[in-house]
Amino acid sequence: MSGGFHDVRFPLRLSLATSGGPVRRTDIVNLSNGRENRNQRWFDSRRSYDAGSGLRSLDDLYELMAFFEARRGQLFGFRFRDPVDFKSCSPLQTVSATDQFIGTGDGTTASYQLIKTYGDAGSSFVRSIEKPVSGTLKVSVDGAVVSDVVLDAATGVMTFVAGAIPAGGAAIFAGFEFDVPVRFDIDRIEVNLKTFKAGMVPSVPLAEIRP
Repeated sequence: MSGGFHDVRFPLRLSLATSGGPVRRTDIVNLSNGRENRNQRWFDSRRSYDAGSGLRSLDDLYELMAFFEARRGQLFGFRFRDPVDFKSCSPLQTVSATDQFIGTGDGTTASYQLIKTYGDAGSSFVRSIEKPVSGTLKVSVDGAVVSDVVLDAATGVMTFVAGAIPAGGAAIFAGFEFDVPVRFDIDRIEVNLKTFKAGMVPSVPLAEIRP
């Protein structure tokens, strides 16, 4: 049996209290003159979480173990909602059709990949969004909200229907909610009920996967 992806979400109640976030890899070489060279090993960041921190009761633990068994441990990926970064805007704002610049129309291109840009005056990073949440997409073209768009929730590609393809030079924006594709980063969950009842929870790492 080969690995794959199950289009199901990790229990939302458990994900809200998990710890983790983006991880990057940077090589730092200290030079003899006291300076240093820094080299980026990963172009994209990769999210990493610990689902164990979200466990509060035996029912939580059972739900986690059942989900773990259904995924066959590390074998199958699944959706996970980052407790902080799960919208095209900040977590306390409401998604709008002007949240993220997606691209500029050319009159012929119908399909566009959803992206989210993180940036400031110094630099910016563009992240491809591959697991948007169905029913949350809002799109605007040159400031006008449009609805003639079909979203592939498995890839994050949105496609304008015939007759609604953005004209050349038209600015395309979108707002959405999204999940992170992850897998368990272990094949074993070890539980000690005595220590669990005393407040010590098992470590259950999750690692972001690329399609």
